[in-house]
Amino acid sequence: MRTIFLSLFLCVSIHGQAKYPPAMAGAKTEGYKTIGDVKLNLYIYEPAGHKPADKRAAIVFFFGGGWKNGSPAQFENHCKYLASRGMVAISADYRVSSRNHTKVPDAIRDAKSAIRFVRQNAGRLGIDPSRIAAGGGSAGGHLAAATGVIDGQEEVGEDLKVSSRPNAMVMFNPALVLPDMDTTEMAGIPHQQVSPIEHVKTGAPPAIIFHGKADTTVPYNTAEAFTAKMTANGNKCKLVGYEGQVHGFFNYGRSDNNKYYTETVREADNFLVSIKFLKGTPTI
Repeated sequence: MRTIFLSLFLCVSIHGQAKYPPAMAGAKTEGYKTIGDVKLNLYIYEPAGHKPADKRAAIVFFFGGGWKNGSPAQFENHCKYLASRGMVAISADYRVSSRNHTKVPDAIRDAKSAIRFVRQNAGRLGIDPSRIAAGGGSAGGHLAAATGVIDGQEEVGEDLKVSSRPNAMVMFNPALVLPDMDTTEMAGIPHQQVSPIEHVKTGAPPAIIFHGKADTTVPYNTAEAFTAKMTANGNKCKLVGYEGQVHGFFNYGRSDNNKYYTETVREADNFLVSIKFLKGTPTI
């Protein structure tokens, strides 16, 4: 398991190679956090004719790249589609080791800050603060899960009266079971503190997980274990497995005719309809 984690941390994948800083056509850019000289942005896609009074559901995506690299551009097409369906769809930047010399707990704090910022500014952004989902792939899927189930790891100085916990989770081959590893990557804290499976309890947000059954970077059985623990604790968690598919299979541009991007987005849309974040039928 340790070897698998290191391969996730060190891999340079399709999402790790995405352009940074991103140029995301049609997105509004808004800073949500500044740490030293690092400004972290949200890239916001709104439905046509969106107004602050609309109170729409929202989703905040976190990119993959092993907490080492990556770009918010990974989820540009996901955002455009979900905005066309009526959500405020956001792709968030966060600190990674190659650019910012940060560790996994720093990324978790950034992800929680992003969710908190969206909720804190929901009125101005035209968002329903009770319908905010966290999404992401690989390491970004880990961050989505971390915001959903891990208590603590909050940024110092923020208003903790505003919750950083999302109301749903949409995860693509997420790292949910973090093994024992070099504590330098954990900023000196035990790995259990940042491993989502260790923190599942009753009352977790509803979740859907998309995972390739041939994934050797983040094994499918880790998603099965997380799903089983969520279900045992009375939480809604659906695992959708894909035979023969490897890590990152869901990304836009990854497969011929975007077969798996299309299939996973359609299934995500159905899930969001089932929890009343969207209405109607998928258009993809």
